[in-house]
Amino acid sequence: MSTTATPGVDGAEPPSALTLPALVEGTEFVGEFKNSGYREQPQLVCLPNRQLVRLPPLLFLVAKALHEHRHLAGTDVETALDRVAATVSEQAGARLTGEQVVYLVDRKLAPLGVTTYSDGTSPPLVRADPFLALRFKLAVFPESVTWFIGGVFGWLFRPVMLILAVAAILVSEAWLLTTRSLVNALQHVIYNPESILLIMALGVASCAFHEIGHATACRYGGVRPGVMGCGIYLVWPAFYTDITESYRLGRGGRLRADLAGVYFNGIFIVALTLLYLRTGYEPLLVAVLYVNIEIIQQLLPTLRFDGYYIMSDLVGVPDLFKYIGPILRRAVLRRPADERLQDLKRWPQLFVTLWVLTIIPVLLFQLGLITMQVPNLVAKDWWMMQRLWTAASAGAGALDLITSGLQILLLALPLVGLALIFFQLGRLLVRLAVRYIQGPATEPVPDAR
Repeated sequence: MSTTATPGVDGAEPPSALTLPALVEGTEFVGEFKNSGYREQPQLVCLPNRQLVRLPPLLFLVAKALHEHRHLAGTDVETALDRVAATVSEQAGARLTGEQVVYLVDRKLAPLGVTTYSDGTSPPLVRADPFLALRFKLAVFPESVTWFIGGVFGWLFRPVMLILAVAAILVSEAWLLTTRSLVNALQHVIYNPESILLIMALGVASCAFHEIGHATACRYGGVRPGVMGCGIYLVWPAFYTDITESYRLGRGGRLRADLAGVYFNGIFIVALTLLYLRTGYEPLLVAVLYVNIEIIQQLLPTLRFDGYYIMSDLVGVPDLFKYIGPILRRAVLRRPADERLQDLKRWPQLFVTLWVLTIIPVLLFQLGLITMQVPNLVAKDWWMMQRLWTAASAGAGALDLITSGLQILLLALPLVGLALIFFQLGRLLVRLAVRYIQGPATEPVPDAR
């Protein structure tokens, strides 16, 4: 074996001294991705920044063997690499040499941020940039607080309580939507604008309780939920809970974590119903309608809401959006299926294909509808601004000014969101064009949630 190693990136640099690659500090072996949609069962590795990386079994064995033989770092490098290769060969049932271990490290594992390069240099910081993902995330509660909160509400997932809670949710929905008139409640809100602030506050509380549901489901399933915080999704503020650890669970556990948020929204509706029965305050009915709209939104599979993750976990493929390019190249451009599609089993490949071919027209239709509303939104924004200015000049109260300001903000946000969506779509089209020219990628890519 040569006593030098090539750099991680091709170039004219002089050879560097060969060292025994090491697992990046803080990296954790998660194990098999259960019930996956891949032909070859992948293994998961969690990087220090909680980014999940999906590895083929051979690469996983190499990384694990390097970690198991880390005590050989101070000995002869060639001998240490040969021992690593022997361990992998025995477990994989295929002959592997020390030089091949170096190649796999420098070309596959290190670029993904799993190990150091064979010359001892640190790998790049890997950060996923999934399409239409949450941005500008800010952690509010650490893992310890999330773990505690998940334990407080864990009893809601016990079978008896689950049955009773679902029954209460169905009864509440049926009673409110069939025996109560929402028209009167909406009229009450229109004539009393200050109640809009209460409804919005209850909507925010429902969203926060939604995230507690995800954290609780993780703890109930035996895995540790991550931080809870807030960020920007497209343009709207949104809460989030890091449930990366749910990938340690089987399909049933992952689906429970996906559906837990909507389940907790339903419990919130039951609480609002009981409060209405107690007080008779009609804006609470509008708040129930607001929460139902939140549930419907969360179940949509078009964007990265709970419905998207439910479909993803049903099929066992972590990131459906990354298959848009390969499927469009095969279906529209009639090019052969690239490596990413061939890695999928037959029925997951069919499912993902149908999802992509359905979701693209739906997204374009939604964008078209929003685009057609741009002139109307601009006119309403301008009218509301004039009204706000007139009200302020006439000495309107602070509550009226705040309410009008919120309405202006709600009208303006879709315009900003539309601009961001078109920007991301344009960037995606550029990437697809570049990949079309260069051909399909051959390097494994990290999967993130």
